[in-house]
Amino acid sequence: MMEKRGEIRVADQVIAVIAGVAAEEVMEVTVRSGGLYHDLAKRINGGAKGISVSMTDDKVTIDMRVSVRYGTPIHHVCHILQKKVKNAVETLTGLLVEAINVKVETIEIK
Repeated sequence: MMEKRGEIRVADQVIAVIAGVAAEEVMEVTVRSGGLYHDLAKRINGGAKGISVSMTDDKVTIDMRVSVRYGTPIHHVCHILQKKVKNAVETLTGLLVEAINVKVETIEIK
């Protein structure tokens, strides 16, 4: 039997950073800046640009704003992104990821 030692909380900013690091592993995707106001708020509060986190009853919802490299099947790369982020957040925090909403805002042409 496991003894309860107290409460463990993981800040939204920590989850956002974990999601951002996991997203960097997907070569065809770049997490987008949130704009001047959003970026300023992230600098003050910590976290990652283009990623917002909300938590309800130990279930996490992550919203990501990304750009995708031209020629990449968007639906395919976004599913990979969702899988990597979900795995990283659940493995490192022990929290359940309920949803990862990906908004593709631009296409990168290189």
